[in-house]
Amino acid sequence: MQQRGVQCAATDVLVTNGSQQVLDLVGKLFLNPGDVVLTENPTYLAAIQAFQTLEAKFVPVPTDEHGLVPSALPELIAKHRPKFLYTIPNFQNPTGVTLIAERRRELARIAAEHGLVIVEDDPYGKLRYAGEAVPPIKHWDERGLVLYASTFSKTIAPGLRLGWVVASPEVFSRLLILKQASDLHTSSFDQRVAHAFLTQNDQSVHLDKIRRAYGDRFQIMDEALRAEMPAGFSWTKPEGGMFLWITGPQGLDGLKLLERAITRQVAFVPGRDFFPAEGGANHLRLNFSNSTPERIREGVKRLATICRELAAS
Repeated sequence: MQQRGVQCAATDVLVTNGSQQVLDLVGKLFLNPGDVVLTENPTYLAAIQAFQTLEAKFVPVPTDEHGLVPSALPELIAKHRPKFLYTIPNFQNPTGVTLIAERRRELARIAAEHGLVIVEDDPYGKLRYAGEAVPPIKHWDERGLVLYASTFSKTIAPGLRLGWVVASPEVFSRLLILKQASDLHTSSFDQRVAHAFLTQNDQSVHLDKIRRAYGDRFQIMDEALRAEMPAGFSWTKPEGGMFLWITGPQGLDGLKLLERAITRQVAFVPGRDFFPAEGGANHLRLNFSNSTPERIREGVKRLATICRELAAS
């Protein structure tokens, strides 16, 4: 965490079963039925699910190509009295957008001024393959209002359900009680596996390999989209992470597109699943991290063909 620009002690770090468990514990700690959570729009599907089980209400924060807009927060805080803001500042899932440094600093300032808790979910921060690294929002947290969560599932192995959260002592003690009630503790065996990996290997070499692979695959997908997609489609240009976000013409139905795509053995996630309320029908999330260059090119070609067919029908 100190390498990431966060000053904390080991006693501030709670090891969890993946960062998804952090969302579950945070929701149980802060939310009662009807409480408001501020989110980016769109936001991470599994976060929506985690907080929906506690009957939370979602209020979206305006976002653009630089991430959420901090200046919109004071009015939303005054109107809705949210329990916390949930954000994915690095290579956001699903859009791939990164919150710029000046907005992170401003976000921390506004949170301190209004007493707003921020849940900073950062599973992809180590997967940057372009541009300059940006410190976490937690870096500017002077009041202990930012809960920083991350995971090893994107950097060691997807099946290694090992994450962590950094929290102030007051919040940490309550999360610890909830953690114990949930599953007693995170697998000691998994923790030993991660410890052996981190201490007996050069993690920087491993991460460089991942970043090069993901950067190459993004470039291949971007080039294929530019070559194949019909007019009216645009997409994000992430500097890291695993996803890009396509915006299609108004009237596009992502679910109908998916139905046709499945028959051609192409899959994506329809955009509407990432919106807490309505919207997103003309958006798609594509993943480029787990396919070969040949499969990426062929998949984009098939997807573009289906998009042209739907436009003509």
